[in-house]
Amino acid sequence: MDTVKNVVRVGIADMKIVKAPQKIRTSSLGSCVGVVLYDETTKIAGLVHVMLPDSSLGRLESFNRAKFADTGIYSLVELLKKEGVNPNSLKAKIAGGAQMFQFGSKDTIRIGPQILKRSSWSLADYQSLSLQKIQVDQEGVQLSLTRYRLN
Repeated sequence: MDTVKNVVRVGIADMKIVKAPQKIRTSSLGSCVGVVLYDETTKIAGLVHVMLPDSSLGRLESFNRAKFADTGIYSLVELLKKEGVNPNSLKAKIAGGAQMFQFGSKDTIRIGPQILKRSSWSLADYQSLSLQKIQVDQEGVQLSLTRYRLN
């Protein structure tokens, strides 16, 4: 049974890190993408809930780095490094990016697949990462990480 203090919840356009035995969770992904990075050696994990694909969509000089795939993933890696994690030992799990909205037969908003693609590109910058993608449908998905293992 999960106790409240052992489950760290990550909101939309947010990122957090945990250490075992804590668990980390986000929900309501839909077109958003959840990226979990973890190190089995140190038992430290982080999760970023990304809303948009690229920080070039940001309008201000100061913006929420967790909101965008490119800056969110980079910032999460930097946070994990400050906790002593070696980026070469990280594994990744990614979920979300559903095609949520369709209007007519030709006009579609493809923000979910764009976020998923940009997230994959950002993770590719860390070539040693082991990556697992989780398929999602239009209903969205909840992503949580328990025991820091890929299934």
